[in-house]
This record gives sequence, structure tokens and C-alpha cells, in this order.
Amino acid sequence: MIVGLIVASEVGFWVLLALGLFTRYVLRMRRLSVVFLLGSPLLDLVLLVATVVDLRNGATARGVHGLAAVYLGFSIVFGHAMIRWADQRVAHRFAGGPPPWKPPKGGWARARYEWREWGKAILACGIASALLGAGILYVDDPSRTGALLGTLRAMATVVVIWFIVGPAWATLFPGRPKEDTPR
Repeated sequence: MIVGLIVASEVGFWVLLALGLFTRYVLRMRRLSVVFLLGSPLLDLVLLVATVVDLRNGATARGVHGLAAVYLGFSIVFGHAMIRWADQRVAHRFAGGPPPWKPPKGGWARARYEWREWGKAILACGIASALLGAGILYVDDPSRTGALLGTLRAMATVVVIWFIVGPAWATLFPGRPKEDTPR
């Protein structure tokens, strides 16, 4: 059930995003587009409630319960940036907006960008960790929450790898800022 809800939340996010951008740029109904775009956090809330109810009904926490917490943490932190990313591209393509922003390709600007993105990943993992900790305390049965601790270890591994290939690499080997080539 939880896996299906995670998939439904992700699909729902993209459907609501598409509806929001369609109503904003094609139908020119800005207020309705905001309603669609604000629907994404409601999907996250449904996923959170379903996970809590599942655990409350006596389910042994599995990896999918941990995945739900990770999904929620990353959705909270990165969701707005994903909406902004899509909005810039649709506005440029269909509404004569400016070209979308692109991250720096090299130099110290790239290093700063990588540090900022990694910081957001740390925040997302912090939120997910708080949700996992709350789940562990809520269930209050170590024999049923082992998978949640495993998710914490997996997140730590991801954060370390992200640090190495992101901010550490960009700081140690910043390279030269690359010029945009005309098309």
C-alpha cells in the first residue's frame, strides 16, 4: 500500500504541476494554477497520514516506510525548486518568458552552487530523519522499527557520496568558468 502511495504521490505531483502550468500559461487562469500547484503538499500530507496509520495498525516498519519519510523530506526541500524549474521552461517556451536559469558550469560559482544544493540535501535528510525518529518513537518497538534505522544509514551514505561528487569535487577542482556558446 505504501509503495503505491509513494508512486501515486510522485505521479500526482507531476500531474498537478502540468495542470498548474497549463492553466497558467495556456488558459491564463493564474488563480486556478496556484490552486493546482498548492495541491502538491496535500499529496505529501496524505502520504504521511497513510504511513502513520499503517504503522499504528501494527505494521512492521519496512523499507517503504523509510522511503516515504525520505520522499517527504526531499519533496519539502526540493519541491519548490522543481516547480520553479518547470515554470521557467514553460514560461520561456509558451509565454515568451526569458530563457531558463542554468547552474554555473565551472569555477567558484559552480562550487557555491554545489554547496548550496548539498546543504538542501542535508536539510531534506534532517526532515526525513525527524520523521523516521518520530516513527521509531511512535511505534516504540525495536523489533518493528529496524528498517527505519536502516533508512537512516542509507541516507547518511547518500549524503557522503553527494558531498564527494558535488561540493568537495567542485571546491577542490573548480575548473574555469565555461562560457555559454551561441547556438
